[in-house]
Amino acid sequence: MCGIIGYTGHRPAVPVLVEGLRRLEYRGYDSAGVAYVQNGEMSVLRAEGKLASLEEKVAGVSHHLATTGIGHTRWATHGVPVERNAHPHVDNSGRLAMIHNGIIENFEEQREWLKERGYHFNSDTDSEVLVNLISEGMKADRSLPEAISWALGRVEGAYAIVVLDCTDPERLYAARHASPMVFGKGVGENFVASDIPAFLPYTREVIFLDDDELVELTPSSWRVMDVKTLEPVEKTIDHINWDVQAAQKGGYKHFMLKEIFEQPKVITDCFAGRINMQDMSVQLPELESLAAPKRLHILACGTSYHAGMWGKYLIESWARIPVSVEIASEFRYRDLILDEDDVVLSISQSGETADTLAGMRRAKEFGATIIGLCNVVGSSVAREADHVLYTQAGPEISVASTKAMCSQLVLLYLLAMHWGRQKKTLPDDVRDNAVKSILALPTVLETELPRLRTRATELSRLYSASHSFMYLGRGFQFPLALEGALKLKEISYIHAEGYASGEMKHGPIALIDPEFPTFALALHDELFLKVKSNLEEVQARGGRIIALTHPGLDLNVTDPWIIPELWGPLDSFMALSCLQLFAYEVADYLGKDVDQPRNLAKSVTVE
Repeated sequence: MCGIIGYTGHRPAVPVLVEGLRRLEYRGYDSAGVAYVQNGEMSVLRAEGKLASLEEKVAGVSHHLATTGIGHTRWATHGVPVERNAHPHVDNSGRLAMIHNGIIENFEEQREWLKERGYHFNSDTDSEVLVNLISEGMKADRSLPEAISWALGRVEGAYAIVVLDCTDPERLYAARHASPMVFGKGVGENFVASDIPAFLPYTREVIFLDDDELVELTPSSWRVMDVKTLEPVEKTIDHINWDVQAAQKGGYKHFMLKEIFEQPKVITDCFAGRINMQDMSVQLPELESLAAPKRLHILACGTSYHAGMWGKYLIESWARIPVSVEIASEFRYRDLILDEDDVVLSISQSGETADTLAGMRRAKEFGATIIGLCNVVGSSVAREADHVLYTQAGPEISVASTKAMCSQLVLLYLLAMHWGRQKKTLPDDVRDNAVKSILALPTVLETELPRLRTRATELSRLYSASHSFMYLGRGFQFPLALEGALKLKEISYIHAEGYASGEMKHGPIALIDPEFPTFALALHDELFLKVKSNLEEVQARGGRIIALTHPGLDLNVTDPWIIPELWGPLDSFMALSCLQLFAYEVADYLGKDVDQPRNLAKSVTVE
């Protein structure tokens, strides 16, 4: 969740740092701070709460001579969100300042070891332990990069760190392991950050650091090293083709709403260049060298996992490939049965999801082929996969993922067609309808979104006082029921559970009463009558129902939500937007900070 930025160059550093932190606010945080060197002395400014509190402190001190510094927005993991636990942290000597994302799992052991050597600690954080560990490493006549390498070799867990040394005030060191870090190459200035928007106004030339890499940067130079050996590592510079405006709200109240309304464009961008209009076929040149798999394992977390579940139905139907969908955090620790003929499809919006990456690496040990499906060029998933499919959704700023899932569904749709063509299992009439319908979808969705939002607003007023919700769906709509429940609890903090409609009678039906509403996906497909029967059971117990349904269907429920009927699986795109809009409007009506996760830091001590 935390934001990191480091700068060294020709500008006053502190305004650049604060501006960069402002662009990273969407990740959620509970405190903020900066460190810089001026007149040979380390200065650290930290504040609990939002950036405005930090800016008040910055305005009260002189910092204009400092041209190198580090900044951080913290989401509490170790210790409550108070100023002493905010970053940057300084070692006991006052020479080093460090910012850190991630979790050091063995920090207690290292803290006790350091206490035995006379170190004292002013915070509850694992990060203060790490900066003092680096300081200890320098006592054996090690250089700072050698000390960083030594210290990181002693710790376990995840980290993205940036270190500033007051005796060498124009130089920064940054390293990562299982936590994102990107380097920005400027002219007479260089940057590191946890995400590209932090420095995008200044440069679009970026290098994505891999795990266990260390970058050294000054205003005029940079080099990447292996963090363990300090041997140089060759890196490729990528050019970012989206701009600052793409990462701004564009007149919408929240990024989440903006990104829901961007979905028609996302769909168009995702299939652009991937459909041959002459023969109505799908072209995925990224996979032309790969035969359709005999068996496919889809690996993902959260929203991407729900997208994978949706894709399973389509790939099995159109390509006749058996598919298992795996929660990455479970898959990585299982006693796996894989062989070299298996293909693993890893889905991640950011391309940096730690559990998904760990699962990919385990699958590689068995010789399985890895396909990465992600949104970020140069991300870890993209670099480590054997083949990569980019969703091309643009930057997703809101913590609640919306357009990313939409783009993932498009690519899974195209992938099912691609493999169906390879295997000759996709009938021509289905293929033609699939292509024509997906081409028409952006226009239909763009037209409908304002009306869908109006209905979502009406329903949010009726149901925002509910304490629990049940979401029901069958077939293609079951994964969407899970996603609708996830979105509601993620941003409105209303408890919600998604179920396959047929499972409702195996226990959850006992919870139904007039205060426990149901959101049902009751669309016009071969399972409609089954869903209708399930809803009659809900009504028999006095339960209120929001039913997402199509015109003309015989469904007598409390609150119908009529949406236009599209072709086959494409109904899911319209339904997905409705689920997202309902969750958004409920949260907004309740006054929640829609773009950021709930601040639970007061009760969190470790992640």
